[in-house]
Amino acid sequence: MHLGPVSEVMIETRNLHRSYRIGKKSIKVLQGIDLSISKGEKVFLCGPSGAGKTTLLYTLAGLEKPENGTVHIAGTDLYALGRKAQASFRNRSIGYVFQNYHLLPELTAVENVAVPGAIAGINQTEAALAALQRVGLKDRADHLPAEMSGGEQQRVAIARAIVNEPAVLFADEPTGNLDSNTSKEIMDILLQLADEHDVTLIVVTHDQSLAQVGDRTLVIRDGKVGSSL
Repeated sequence: MHLGPVSEVMIETRNLHRSYRIGKKSIKVLQGIDLSISKGEKVFLCGPSGAGKTTLLYTLAGLEKPENGTVHIAGTDLYALGRKAQASFRNRSIGYVFQNYHLLPELTAVENVAVPGAIAGINQTEAALAALQRVGLKDRADHLPAEMSGGEQQRVAIARAIVNEPAVLFADEPTGNLDSNTSKEIMDILLQLADEHDVTLIVVTHDQSLAQVGDRTLVIRDGKVGSSL
């Protein structure tokens, strides 16, 4: 576990609230969440279906603005930034791995991994190849997503998430569509990357056995976060 006598806080939230409106009805999802996660910590977020795990992850990553509350990442107040500044910060400091990969089908593996650089106007072909090497897929660099297995596609998605060497890596059910053996391989890659590069890792998973391999397991239930099942 990375926590020492004095831990540097990487993610801090205060009084996070998020709800959705369905017709005239408001559904409260996050209800005043306070959270502190240290630099280099590996945190797994569990909870029943519909509890708000993905909503919390999206809010921490700057993808869904909370109605109330703050999110600080590495001391930066994420939602105090303007739209362009926030997008630049996310591109530079945050990696995100989706359950369904979100790869562009017309692009090769290396082209998909280089997308964050393209968004920033930077040619990242060499960095993309290096990221594919780190996830064991450099030999598949010129293959399209349709030519790869689900596990390989998820590794490409991980490579894309780490190509900018982010401080924080979010992963939303990264093994949800994979068999048990491939799930373990993907989780081992995420944990190894976090250890080797001192990345703060936040993983949403429904698999409580996988959640035990992190430094801390958090459970979201009734819009609140606790530390025990």
